[in-house]
Amino acid sequence: MAGETAKVDPMHQFTVEPMFGSAGWEIAGFNIAFTNSALWMLIAAIAVYAFMIGGMKRQLVPGRWQMAVETFTGFIDNLVDANIGKGGKKYVPYVFSLFMFILFANLLGLMPLGLIGLHPFTFTSHFTVTGVLAILSFAIVLIVGFWKHGLHFFSLFVPSGTPLVMAIIIAPIEFISFLFRPFSLALRLFVAMMAGHVLLEVLSSFVISGWSAGAGFGLLVGVPSFVLMVAICALEILVSGIQAYVFALLTSLYIHDAEHLH
Repeated sequence: MAGETAKVDPMHQFTVEPMFGSAGWEIAGFNIAFTNSALWMLIAAIAVYAFMIGGMKRQLVPGRWQMAVETFTGFIDNLVDANIGKGGKKYVPYVFSLFMFILFANLLGLMPLGLIGLHPFTFTSHFTVTGVLAILSFAIVLIVGFWKHGLHFFSLFVPSGTPLVMAIIIAPIEFISFLFRPFSLALRLFVAMMAGHVLLEVLSSFVISGWSAGAGFGLLVGVPSFVLMVAICALEILVSGIQAYVFALLTSLYIHDAEHLH
């Protein structure tokens, strides 16, 4: 009986549930109920806004908070400048917002709020969310590309100096690769966050099951699993930052292609 109650479903943490029920939230045949995913998106957005407002006091001698904000803004400014180059300054607000939103979303999902009965929801572990972020970046690339270059934007798929015979082969490959950009951008973030949380949930089930089976199994299985959980949590914090950085970096590189073609 104790073994049954100790069972943990590692996929339950990804379940999207309406906060106030789903009845009466129908518009044009679509249900727009406010979900736990939407709640944590809102929390992440408010957290980013509060972080920025709190660090924009412009004191002569900056405090730690202001220094943290200036460090992040300087980091993204340098990233955009290095990867987009001329004309890249106007994209800093978008890339910065994207980076900070993903970073806060990833970190909020790792907070041990379950200790106080509040279970965080990592919405970046859902492909629908990362897909929308990727499509938004891809849409900016298309808009900028056609706005600035018109139909000449299609030259992106044919490297300059390519012989006509080779261009016939290369162009379709480059075009398909271009279309897969938003998919790979979304998939990378989704897989990284989902895999980490599943692993933590599985390890937590080992801890619970080990101690439920007795002190012997607890020491043999539960303690090593708990130590590994702590190590994985530290790794996940690093992964959270890396994935936000990679998303912002690739977005900058894709915008560079739209701005400068080859």
